[in-house]
Amino acid sequence: MNILIGNQKGGCGKSTIALLLANYLTLVKQQKVTLIDMDYQQSIAQKFEKGKVLENKPPYDVVAAQLAHYPVLQSAIMQTPTEAVIIDLPGKLDDDGLLPVFDSADLLICPFSYDEFSFDSTILFAIVLRKINPAIPIIFIPNRVKANVRYETMQEVNKQLSKLGVMAPLIPDRIDFQRVTTFMTPLPVIPVIIPVFDQIYTVIAEKLAAPPNG
Repeated sequence: MNILIGNQKGGCGKSTIALLLANYLTLVKQQKVTLIDMDYQQSIAQKFEKGKVLENKPPYDVVAAQLAHYPVLQSAIMQTPTEAVIIDLPGKLDDDGLLPVFDSADLLICPFSYDEFSFDSTILFAIVLRKINPAIPIIFIPNRVKANVRYETMQEVNKQLSKLGVMAPLIPDRIDFQRVTTFMTPLPVIPVIIPVFDQIYTVIAEKLAAPPNG
């Protein structure tokens, strides 16, 4: 199963969400996972290499890759349909290399924040993906939400995004998220993220249980 973590707006927490999801799937659901880091900063791949030196056997593999590598990676992904492959996408839309990635995806998880530029970027990203892959489920995660966000703003943004996908519970802005690694989710973060990833896992479980062409 091919799970995209994407938004063309930088700073929305894509890489952290990808790490948290991989940790949740492996540690809570005992699901086999491979995480493909296609983000420009390659922060996940760097954490993974650092963690291998300091820790024991990693709970999942992390592959550093670029969009140009995807056609080769896709053939390997298709041979393991029961494995969850999480792809942390680069924050862009202007690359034809995204087309095969979008087309073969089974789920998009789209973190965003409640500001005007993030909202516009999120809407555009979701619309473009839907044009390429009309049937794909989209889950929007309000991420790094600050305490001073206006309730009316949240309601209006949620209303518009709900036309394109499903809204997950919000994740507040907390410094603990900076300590997430490929080996560990900090304890204070767990109660915050469980409602979000339990909802996401419902979609993942349905997809994994479906027939190959289902």
